[in-house]
Amino acid sequence: MSYPLTIKNPPEIKKILCIKPRGIGDALLSTIIIPNLINYFKNAKIHYLTEPYVKPIIEKVYGIEKVIDIRKNELSIITAKKLKKENYDIIFDLWCNPKTAQITYFTGAKYRVGYSYKGRKYAYNITGTSGRGEGHTAEHNLELLKASNVPVISKEIRLNIDFDNTVKAADFIEKYKIQEEKITSIIPSGGWNSKRCVPSKWAEICKILLDNYQTKIILLWGNDDVEDKNEIEKLLSGKVIYTAPETDILELAGFISKSSLVIANDSGPMHISAALGIPTIGIFGPTDPEKFRPYIHKSGYLFLKELHCIICNKLECPYNHECMTHLPLNNLTEIVDEISRLKRVS
Repeated sequence: MSYPLTIKNPPEIKKILCIKPRGIGDALLSTIIIPNLINYFKNAKIHYLTEPYVKPIIEKVYGIEKVIDIRKNELSIITAKKLKKENYDIIFDLWCNPKTAQITYFTGAKYRVGYSYKGRKYAYNITGTSGRGEGHTAEHNLELLKASNVPVISKEIRLNIDFDNTVKAADFIEKYKIQEEKITSIIPSGGWNSKRCVPSKWAEICKILLDNYQTKIILLWGNDDVEDKNEIEKLLSGKVIYTAPETDILELAGFISKSSLVIANDSGPMHISAALGIPTIGIFGPTDPEKFRPYIHKSGYLFLKELHCIICNKLECPYNHECMTHLPLNNLTEIVDEISRLKRVS
């Protein structure tokens, strides 16, 4: 593939904006481009445009100097007007939906980089593939670097949380005298209802872990998970598990950072765990694990591959949520043995 415009003088690039408005996991995966931008554009400051609920996590990614809010219902022309004042040399639109295409175009940046999706190519003067990618979605972001002639020297996603973000976790662990090397965190959160594993399966997962490993289970949750949390606790009555206090997203990351293993639905917390370098197991049903699995070598996933409607990409299940209610757990211990250092029960 040939590109009609290339960035010919990297030292002249002083300011770069990356756009990925929503989805904590999606935005975090898009930061795979950051080490490569730092390496190639050595004089550039890198900014990110994203929605407010994503901002706290993206601010913790190494190499990003400033994160700018975009309000969900803000008019494209208003956003573009604000961005134009920043005088960006390059904009990488890593979302490329109609709205971000408009924003990118109206900034008038010298280099505007995006995918050549139908109806949006007008916005960009450097375009990547029109496909959605065959491999992991994190690496699909690298296509825009290739289109811009930026060398890919790293495929690393680096999330660095602060000591302050770990205080609540450290206090909780001290209170209950839990050894950090034995912590398994389970996280029933999920942005789509169809992605959320059912409480009965979470209870089964916990029982398998407690019966087979020297581990302490901490249940992590947010304000959308109260019903699932309560049901999991009820189903595990008589078993020793620890329920964390409610956390914000950075406090949740602090708990994750103290874990030896994390098991989570396909969700933002799952990707946070992987970005922190924690062995992670994802639970999948409506989404493709080969595209969205935890982006870390020490990872695995649980998945009912044979189900007729698997990878439906529907927000709500039109059937009976069989991908979760019938989720196979027969290989759970095999995955745990392969990716973690949890010791077996003698």
